[in-house]
Amino acid sequence: QVQLVESGGGLVQPGGSLRLSCAASGFTFSINDMYWYRQAPGKKRELVARISRAGGSTDYADSMKGRFTISRDNAKNTVYLQMNSLKPEDTAVYYCNAYLHGVNYWGKGTLVTVSS
Repeated sequence: QVQLVESGGGLVQPGGSLRLSCAASGFTFSINDMYWYRQAPGKKRELVARISRAGGSTDYADSMKGRFTISRDNAKNTVYLQMNSLKPEDTAVYYCNAYLHGVNYWGKGTLVTVSS
């Protein structure tokens, strides 16, 4: 079955950096676009970034452009999210997502807290 397992979250000070990882299994990772979403307390889940199957194309939400970088390693079935210049408003649970045959698959998420 499809499994997505996020890791790398934690507490970081404003201006700091974190790298999230998402290990995928149960599907052909290399032929699917992958996504990161986040959900802040009391808010709707929002798209953070997308990466194409080979990694040659990426898209970001406006508020993350220039600060976040999505990447992938198809040999390791893993997608990453490098987050720099973190702000308190980046505090959220971050989720890895795959959209396969009309179905959204989600990991359990990893909590990122940006606070001094």
